[in-house]
Amino acid sequence: MKGNNMISQSTGPDNSGPWGQGPNDRSADIDAFLRQGRRHLSGILPGGSPPGRGLLIAVALGLAAYGLWSSYYTVPSDSVAVIQRFGKFVAEVPPGLHFKFPLGIDTATIVPVKRQLKQEFGFATPGGNDPYQSPTDGRRETEMVTGDLNAALVEWVVQYRISNPVKFLFEVREPAATLRYVSESVMREVVGDRTVDEVITIGRQEIESEALLKMQALATKYAMGISIDQVQLKNINPPEPVQESFNEVNQAQQEKERLINEARREYNKIIPLAEGEKDQRIREADGYRLKRINEAEGDAARFTALLAEYLKAPDVTQRRIYIETLQDVLPGIQSKIIVDGSTSSILPLLNLDRQKETSQ
Repeated sequence: MKGNNMISQSTGPDNSGPWGQGPNDRSADIDAFLRQGRRHLSGILPGGSPPGRGLLIAVALGLAAYGLWSSYYTVPSDSVAVIQRFGKFVAEVPPGLHFKFPLGIDTATIVPVKRQLKQEFGFATPGGNDPYQSPTDGRRETEMVTGDLNAALVEWVVQYRISNPVKFLFEVREPAATLRYVSESVMREVVGDRTVDEVITIGRQEIESEALLKMQALATKYAMGISIDQVQLKNINPPEPVQESFNEVNQAQQEKERLINEARREYNKIIPLAEGEKDQRIREADGYRLKRINEAEGDAARFTALLAEYLKAPDVTQRRIYIETLQDVLPGIQSKIIVDGSTSSILPLLNLDRQKETSQ
């Protein structure tokens, strides 16, 4: 196992055999196997101890069985196998059942290239089998200083994939541990460039994006064979001694925002109504002004036209105006008396009694 148990070295069908198993360990296994076989032969053969030729045959059979058992291996569908021959890289093998040289000549290391891996900072998810997934000292990792010299406890998660198994195994001695150091260094740098209010409230998404770019740049620079998919901030809190005071400040800020929002709501409800009424009054005044101006201009134009016609024929115009005036006045009179101009007196023509009865 190299750094974590997400990478396994396969020496048999069950892909067992830890990373870093030396030749002494393998020789001890072979010796134990041979001793066990010799004991079995001692119980089977007459005389209690096999002769030299029989011992050689038993050893050969044991080596053949062990070689057959260590000559094949299986690669899961989400992984690839990196083959080493006497410790030297030979090939990268896709998923499936494969064969290799037995007796430790070839070793197959399983690398999960299609599986998304993660590292947690400041907290640990139960059941994780990667020793580098969870922090050894979560308190130390989360304690950071912001740009305004305030302290904050920052928890985050880095999700990544193994993009190049060869670089992941051979370029860096402990790539998973190196990724933890890189992630912690970048996060401290990014958080240190911002105020505590930005870190806790409005700057989370910007911090995640900037940290992702910087972590990927360092992973590429160090040839770690890792592709970082996501950096996600979790809980961000002030230190415990100032937690209560910080909560009170947050509550005051939230109350302030609430009052401001209420004032804006009232403003948006009253001011637009007043603006609408003002515009309505202005438009009504403009309409009345235009109406009076147009009426005055029309009357002036009419009188000007009458004057022009009157100057052309004063008698005719005077008579026409007189007739038009009578047409407007006479329909409103109930009783009409027409007097002949040659009559010397109109008294005999008036029936006053009848007029009185009519008026009553």
